[in-house]
Amino acid sequence: MFAIIGIFVVLGAVVGGYLLEGGNLHVIIQPIEVLIIFGAATGAFLISSPKKVVAQVAGSIGAVFKGHEMGKQGYLDVLLMMFELLNVARKDGLLAIESHVNNPDASPIFTKYPSVLANHAIKDFMCDNFKAFLAGNMNSHDLENLMDIDIEAHHHHAMVPSEAIAKIADGMPALGIVAAVLGVVLTMGKISEPPEVLGHSIGAALVGTFLGVLSAYGFVGPISQNLAYGAKEHEIQLNVVKTAILACAMNWPPAMSVEAARRAISGSERPSFEELEEAIKAARQK
Repeated sequence: MFAIIGIFVVLGAVVGGYLLEGGNLHVIIQPIEVLIIFGAATGAFLISSPKKVVAQVAGSIGAVFKGHEMGKQGYLDVLLMMFELLNVARKDGLLAIESHVNNPDASPIFTKYPSVLANHAIKDFMCDNFKAFLAGNMNSHDLENLMDIDIEAHHHHAMVPSEAIAKIADGMPALGIVAAVLGVVLTMGKISEPPEVLGHSIGAALVGTFLGVLSAYGFVGPISQNLAYGAKEHEIQLNVVKTAILACAMNWPPAMSVEAARRAISGSERPSFEELEEAIKAARQK
């Protein structure tokens, strides 16, 4: 939602300022310049990116407009689900959670929290690392190293769209210059025309530089940064789960394990100690 608002703010500020200064909107509407800049940028992206990167970038654009934030309630759901799993492990032994992590879609614990079940990154991370812990009989240090490798690989994958789009943003001002140079070349062919014709042609050529710079710093670059923030948000989510699993491996009580996980949440999305305590009490009463 904020991304859409931002787009209108950028366009409103730039175009509005231009019009307030008495500019002619018809002059900066140059479809051919747009075709050259964005067509060349798309072609360069296809040249530089393997098929899987192209598919990943295409699939990630929607997240810019839908948002990446889990929200306080989303994190509470993760903490409560972890509490229930760890509580089962505490009472009946670690093997008691095997059926839950082997088939989370049929687990009565997982299905109580559809937001967590729908988050494939969290679900897979949680299940895979519990399985490894159950199968490998690892100590907490080895388990932590394994989860760090998992998080690093996930973060690298999540950063691919951001880095690919950032490369496009870096090249767009230069592509705007390409469009401008082509416009100047066309203008030189009209050198015998009256000044008003030459002025219009030169103005149209300069629009290429304007569009390249505006697109890079007003739209494409910010989209890249938005995706980078989303990748960081996903990393935080996995660190929350990692903290709870690691606390379990160190034989901490379930309540203390999820309290440790709560502290891995940053900013306003972190539930307070009292909010988590009340949510745990309510879950116990159900």
